[in-house]
Amino acid sequence: MSYGIKSPARYMQGNGELANLGRNVKKMGEKFLVLCSPNNKKRVGVQIEESLKSVEKEVIFCEFNGECTKAEITRVMDAVTENNCDVVIGVGGGKVIDTAKAVVTNLGGYQLVIIPTVASNDSPCSGVAVIYNDEGVVIKALMMKRNPDLVLVDTAVIAQSPKRLLVAGMGDALATWFEARACKASGVKTMARGQCSNTALMMSKLCYDILIRDGVGALEALEAKQSNDALENVVEACIYLSGVGFESGGLAAAHAINDGFAYVPQAHGMYHGEKVAFGTLAQLVLEHASEGEMNEVLSFMKLVGLPMTLADLGITDVKEEEIRKVAEAAVVPTQSTKNLRKDITADEVYAAIMEADKIGTAYKA
Repeated sequence: MSYGIKSPARYMQGNGELANLGRNVKKMGEKFLVLCSPNNKKRVGVQIEESLKSVEKEVIFCEFNGECTKAEITRVMDAVTENNCDVVIGVGGGKVIDTAKAVVTNLGGYQLVIIPTVASNDSPCSGVAVIYNDEGVVIKALMMKRNPDLVLVDTAVIAQSPKRLLVAGMGDALATWFEARACKASGVKTMARGQCSNTALMMSKLCYDILIRDGVGALEALEAKQSNDALENVVEACIYLSGVGFESGGLAAAHAINDGFAYVPQAHGMYHGEKVAFGTLAQLVLEHASEGEMNEVLSFMKLVGLPMTLADLGITDVKEEEIRKVAEAAVVPTQSTKNLRKDITADEVYAAIMEADKIGTAYKA
């Protein structure tokens, strides 16, 4: 038996933390390529540039084109080499972060800084980059040689983000405990190339406990556009605890079912964490979770506004053939449902999805 734990080399979080960017990267390199959308450049570009220039670093901004594709990755790689940059900073949400990850992985040897401007998923701390085609369909999960060198989170910036994005982040993080628990029980290997350690398991449980305790308070901070203790805790849970938790603790049915929803056009407008949250309900059905545990999860989901039914995912016209495609996609050999139980069938997953929808509908009523 061997355990594996992966994490960023350094994680910094706090209200106004962007002002400390310069001193945190002082020894990393001399010329920084900052990859971000025009909107995020407008939001935080000046702060980033001023902080880097305060420690005499050169800054080159590169506009992100909106999708993490092979073509976009190549374009940004060219920008790094043509401008003789030695550090890449990815600023924004999941896709710009994944593009920055893929760029430094393909170039090799470059240091990577991640500055998330939302807490909508647990991508910032992980060593995984999800690559899409031009139609927005996932084609590859690229495994980095190492996790980011620095993840810097300014909760004053997160506090200005849309409420729905933090809710989605909580949905992604909600699955962390249940999936790690399943992987610990089955003894499978995780993305950290070892079995789930007690450390990863307890981080995953802490992630869950923070969500249950502070989820509503964190949303109150977003409504006030100001950070508070609850938001600090939930951001740490969504970005750090869930990021290290899923990579070192393991994935199971919740994320596999999320991936399967790619086959349902009605759900294409939903965020990753929203679909993962419903997948968590389905996983709990597959596990025959106790009534008390199921009710605690349902209560949390209702309080923060996570999808509890297929209709909440935009699937108002439920077609059996589409839901069966979701189930079939969730049990292919490369998917993580097998980490829950090796012999789970597509029929069982289909039944669990429909039962989760029934349970969620009843609870909402």
